[in-house]
Amino acid sequence: MEILKSWTIFIIAGVCEIGGGWLVWQYVREEKSVWYGIIGGAVLVGYGFVATLQTANFARVYATYGGFFIAMSLLWAYRFDNYSPDRYDVIGALVALLGVCIIYYAPRG
Repeated sequence: MEILKSWTIFIIAGVCEIGGGWLVWQYVREEKSVWYGIIGGAVLVGYGFVATLQTANFARVYATYGGFFIAMSLLWAYRFDNYSPDRYDVIGALVALLGVCIIYYAPRG
């Protein structure tokens, strides 16, 4: 149950970080309405708070977010930017997820 809870928090944080960053990107790079930037900034602030819901220490939490964000960034780009990840993108994302799961979930004495 703890693994499911932590994965849920990682995913929510990923949506906040990637979604907020994407909204700011749309404002700055794609010249969308200023509201994209404002909402994106607010969502990014929310991400900072979501991260604190994890039970592990800062180093492990943020290292693990890195792997989740790699995978989620590719999924986000696939869904919202018509990006098609190739097999190396997928393999790399899976390797990153495996690595961060070792960091976060390995039993420690």
